[in-house]
Amino acid sequence: MDQDCIKLTTFIRGHLTKVMATGGALANLYDVGQIPASVLLRGANGTGLRQHFHSGSMPGSSDDVLTVAETVAIGRRPEIERELDQRVTKLGSGLLTLRQARLLSEEIDPVALRDGADEATKLTIYFSRQDVVFQVPAFEVICEVLHRRGMAGATALSGIDGTIGGLVQRQRSYSRNGAAPMMVIAIGSGAHLGLIIPELGGLLRHPVMTLEQIRICKQDGRLLSLPETRPGTDAHGRPLWQKLAVYACESAHPEGQALHRTMVRRLHDAGISGTTLRGRWGFHAEHVPHGGRHVPAITIVIDAPERISTAFTIIDELTGTRGLVTSETVTAVRAG
Repeated sequence: MDQDCIKLTTFIRGHLTKVMATGGALANLYDVGQIPASVLLRGANGTGLRQHFHSGSMPGSSDDVLTVAETVAIGRRPEIERELDQRVTKLGSGLLTLRQARLLSEEIDPVALRDGADEATKLTIYFSRQDVVFQVPAFEVICEVLHRRGMAGATALSGIDGTIGGLVQRQRSYSRNGAAPMMVIAIGSGAHLGLIIPELGGLLRHPVMTLEQIRICKQDGRLLSLPETRPGTDAHGRPLWQKLAVYACESAHPEGQALHRTMVRRLHDAGISGTTLRGRWGFHAEHVPHGGRHVPAITIVIDAPERISTAFTIIDELTGTRGLVTSETVTAVRAG
């Protein structure tokens, strides 16, 4: 199946138990028709997108728990947005972003993808942590295939709640064997990804994937392009913001600490908010897929175009020799 969809990414501030009780089941939070995939992720480090929550807490403070909810919704955008207008206030304090994507599921055939100038493709694969391939965890096999096929990077993230293919996936008491949802985010050439997508889909029982156009700004210290900083609005008058994502290993230690911690602190000092999602497995550039002490991490910054240039200056300085930096345009919807 190959069809259009909308990706809803929600940044919810508050204690995890409260978030789970008031809307952690994403299929209930977003009653917008069929939802083939949703993942609830806990932020590992960050300032909670401070300016959007009116919170002055410092990175890592006890009241600064951020939960990131990603939902893939099928349906016509006007219908989904009307439903969102009625339900977004359930978030309390939060920021929601919308982005058009392409959904692949069930039987997946090769896809013709063409990246424009300064563009690349982001592939997100949704599955269960219980999925294995010849007794090897599926996320390790997926990352190995993506690395062997020359992708720029991939990161496996483990969720705590969600739905995959209409089935509820929920971590139980932080058990390693729970049926928790997972997602692998891969960045690379659209032409290459389009050819290997059937191979990746064949590894899973219920494959669910999305494709989005993005921009690779930096790769292992090389500046490839700058983020787009043109302000604007969507068809409904909602602001178009920029999302920066930095993929790097936790073992990178500029200024004596992990790269993502240094980055979040420097962004906070500049009045810009960011948050980090800690991966379970992955790679970037020529580095082989890995986890453990060198677990990959994704640091995310979402802001108006006029502030993104300041954020990118900080990120550019800290990724002088390592890391993968991408940018994309999202529709921003505030709540609270």
